[in-house]
Amino acid sequence: MASTDDTGQSAPQASPDGTTPPTRPPAVSDAGPAARMPRWLPRAMVLALALIAAFQLGSWAFHQLTGLLINVLIAFFLALAIEPAVSWMSSRGLRRGFATFLVFLGLLIVSAGFVALLGSMLAGQIIKMIEHFPDYLDSLIHWINSTFHTDLKRLDIQQGLLRSDWLKKYVQNSAAGVLDVSTQVLGGLFQLLTIGLFSFYFAADGPRLRRGICSVLPPARQAEVLRAWEIAVDKTGGYLYSRGLMALISAVAHYVMLQALGIPYAPVLGMWVGVVSQFIPTIGTYLAGALPMLIAFTVNPLYAVWVLIFVVVYQQFENYMLQPKLTSKTVDIHPAVAFGSVIAGTALLGAVGALIAIPAVATLQAFLGAYVKRYTVTDDPRVHGHRGRGTGAGVLTRARGLWGRGPLRGGDEERRDEANRGASGDGRPGA
Repeated sequence: MASTDDTGQSAPQASPDGTTPPTRPPAVSDAGPAARMPRWLPRAMVLALALIAAFQLGSWAFHQLTGLLINVLIAFFLALAIEPAVSWMSSRGLRRGFATFLVFLGLLIVSAGFVALLGSMLAGQIIKMIEHFPDYLDSLIHWINSTFHTDLKRLDIQQGLLRSDWLKKYVQNSAAGVLDVSTQVLGGLFQLLTIGLFSFYFAADGPRLRRGICSVLPPARQAEVLRAWEIAVDKTGGYLYSRGLMALISAVAHYVMLQALGIPYAPVLGMWVGVVSQFIPTIGTYLAGALPMLIAFTVNPLYAVWVLIFVVVYQQFENYMLQPKLTSKTVDIHPAVAFGSVIAGTALLGAVGALIAIPAVATLQAFLGAYVKRYTVTDDPRVHGHRGRGTGAGVLTRARGLWGRGPLRGGDEERRDEANRGASGDGRPGA
């Protein structure tokens, strides 16, 4: 009988050879060390929370700084555009900062003179239109009465407009929106100042900026960065050259049309249409066409209709024929790629994206083109856009042959197959 100890548990029995078998390890309770939380889990949870907080903070900061980043991007491309002029003046002995100042001063003088000339012209035409507005209204009322057999009077129309609720609401909304317009104007001026300062620093300190970037890269990467920078300068300059050429063509075309109609200030209006339609994306075409229509209306309301028709027709000609050709030659990208890049840039960054999309895509395409391995294209007629005559008879040729032979009889099928095999070289003549 097995012996028991004081606790009532049976004592381990000795084996036949006199040795005692090993005892079982005591059972571990649920509250033992193995059931504790792993040491890495708290640190992992803290790290995950820290990453989430950093992502939220970065996303908030990015959305807050989106306007500044867009201004810096515009300033960078503007600095690339004036880089050739600044480098040329710097190579002639001028200090780079002074050369950049001269370039900006020239651009400022040209822009200010253009705006002042247009402003004085527009103010004079608005005053003239207000003075002759009763005559325009009388001629319009006379045309309506004679065409539709009505009996309208200018005095009745004026009293109806003065008593209408629409005019009162419009005046109230205009008075309330004066502050908003002033705020937008101040914001636009501050944005222009920010872009000007950043572009001046980028252009004046271009070599220092390139040295700073190259100092943190190995020599092989430095050559790639400098090559990409040079490509960006060339493509941006080519894009602005194409825009300037299209602005010149547009200015000349609209000047000829306005001069033929006898519209005053035709040279200035033609220049206005050319510059605004090319260098203000998305809404530039509408702003460019509105002013000539307004001036033409002061001469003859029918002339405004002719100006509108010409602007629309020329815009279609420019979009589908002139712009793709010039852009593909100066920026060296396919017209379809240029059109798609403008759409993509507009979807991403709005008007700014439409303006810088083409030089950005051209720079990226030219830079990545050096890393694409190209092979010699096989000399196949299909590569040149047509099929060779030796690749097989056409559908019409085979149809005419079948129609001329008519139905086959008896052993004609076997003789035809043997003839085809002999002509192709597959069959062997019998011995």
